[in-house]
Amino acid sequence: TSQPRSRLVPVTLGPIVTPTVTGRIALLHRSVYRSQRRTIAVSGVAFANATADNPDNKKARMTGSESTTRVVVWFRNDLRLQDNYAVKQAESIATRTAACDVLPLYVFDPRTFAPSSWGSPKCGGHRGRFQLESVLNLKRNLRAIGSDLLVAVGKPEEVIPKYLLDAPGAKNVVLTQEEVCSEELRVDAKVKSAVKSAGNLNRLDKIWGSTLYHKDDLPFRSDASDLPDVFTPFRNKVESKSEPREPVPPPAKGALPMPSDTLEAFAFEPTVADLPFANEDERAIAATGAHPDGVLPFEGGESAALARVRYYVWESEKIATYFETRNGMLGGDYSSKLAPWLAHGCVSPRQVVAEVRKFESQRVENKSTYWLIFELIWRDFFKFFALKHGNAIFFSEGTAGGKMGGSGYKGGAGPWRDDPAALAAWKAGKTGYPLVDANMRELAATGFMSNRGRQNVASWLALDAGVDWRLGAEWFENKLLDYDCSANWGNWVAAAGMTGGRVNKFNIAKQTKDYDPEGEYIKHWVPELRKVPAKYIAEPRQMPGDVAQQAGCVVGVDYPAPFRLPARREFSSSSGGGGGGRGRGGGRGGRGGGGRGGGGKNNRGYKQRQQAVDVYG
Repeated sequence: TSQPRSRLVPVTLGPIVTPTVTGRIALLHRSVYRSQRRTIAVSGVAFANATADNPDNKKARMTGSESTTRVVVWFRNDLRLQDNYAVKQAESIATRTAACDVLPLYVFDPRTFAPSSWGSPKCGGHRGRFQLESVLNLKRNLRAIGSDLLVAVGKPEEVIPKYLLDAPGAKNVVLTQEEVCSEELRVDAKVKSAVKSAGNLNRLDKIWGSTLYHKDDLPFRSDASDLPDVFTPFRNKVESKSEPREPVPPPAKGALPMPSDTLEAFAFEPTVADLPFANEDERAIAATGAHPDGVLPFEGGESAALARVRYYVWESEKIATYFETRNGMLGGDYSSKLAPWLAHGCVSPRQVVAEVRKFESQRVENKSTYWLIFELIWRDFFKFFALKHGNAIFFSEGTAGGKMGGSGYKGGAGPWRDDPAALAAWKAGKTGYPLVDANMRELAATGFMSNRGRQNVASWLALDAGVDWRLGAEWFENKLLDYDCSANWGNWVAAAGMTGGRVNKFNIAKQTKDYDPEGEYIKHWVPELRKVPAKYIAEPRQMPGDVAQQAGCVVGVDYPAPFRLPARREFSSSSGGGGGGRGRGGGRGGRGGGGRGGGGKNNRGYKQRQQAVDVYG
């Protein structure tokens, strides 16, 4: 069964309300294309024309309503107006249809906050806060164009029917972004049934819009059954045979006519106190706000997302050195940090790529600008990977099933061990492995972790400690600002060696020496080690007694001794990443840990090397 997962000209990105706090927020995955770009063909025209021309249309009898057609835009992980296909389709229907209004809606579903079957609340305080900020920013932006967002707390299948026109001959169409994972699909089915039960002329239309490459433009079957299970063949094929579509503009002022019968409902603006958190501890985390020691003061919403894109691409030009800095772990500018906004749909990958391409044409095009796009292809890969494999990404044996062999186990790294002590030490950042501990403490405090960190902590839990990788995935689901179901679970199943690819185990000490040689990052998050000399930061237990005393850090007393790990199968040990999995969300993705490598030939002329790429921006 499936498990809950859980220098030239100023650049204008659109008429979006300025965020209350100017954040430094960042990017996620990337992809490359060359040649003409395509615009979206907005569907729904047939429905709109039929509605406008139908002589049986009667004035809806719902109190105060003058509409005979209502379009409900049910926002989910697409909390933006720019380049939002569902919003564009609603605008198209409203333009073509007489007596039509548009009702934008967002529902905080308690089921997405509830504990998973392993016990961790699916949506924790960090993500809940970011989600709330994103929803409220969307509400402000809709108001700026003469519309509004109706926000509710409850089950969508129970909330949506309350706002449908119910007079004879009235029609309702509910537009929402298409999702691919099982829990979301179950809700879709319930909403579809409830909408249809409310009137035979009603319908639910699901619209693909979360990826760089549109599902209909892929050189694979519509069900992704022939999609490669390894990234490089996927990337090579889509880059050579597909093109990302051009971003669509936000709706014009007045393009989304407001319903006249639900005005009071639009007055509700939720606070942290209104969200259906599973417990008060998570609510307290949400109420606290962004951590002062985090890489960025992440603020949710499209306004903050576009501000971060402007900063990272145009104002700072950090994108021009992204390839050289992407493996950092400390500070706001080593990577784009767009993952949380991508995971919540506050900015689309197509919008990001459009800005990168503009930067390349006006300022510089280099390996770094390509690499940012390259990362967005990784994000796409895991979305389509989830579409292909369905619930298998939640199984302990993963998508490999029984194909990999192994002594007494059919997976790549099993058998999994029941080790509550190892899991608890990992969650608390008290494993005795400084790089692991620093990353886990950062995650708990801020909701964010670098791609480099995610690869290492996932490797430690699943491949060193042998703990069921799904316990790591569900913890990330709870903690990450940039949680995205397909990115998180797809990365974790790959990190655990459960996709049939190479099992990629990280040498934590070597990773520390390579990526945090002076221990700056570790000392930032593990204060017990702040006086430890750099030569011992990867393995504090190697300190001579007098050095330990002088540093005020006796291992086993002031800092945990390294957790005793069980004997495990040997795997190829990685110091630089690459291989079976891929590293937000944001995304966040958002998405889980997991190392992955580039592979293949770069069709823009760069020699491809296996790299640990920053999928979490």
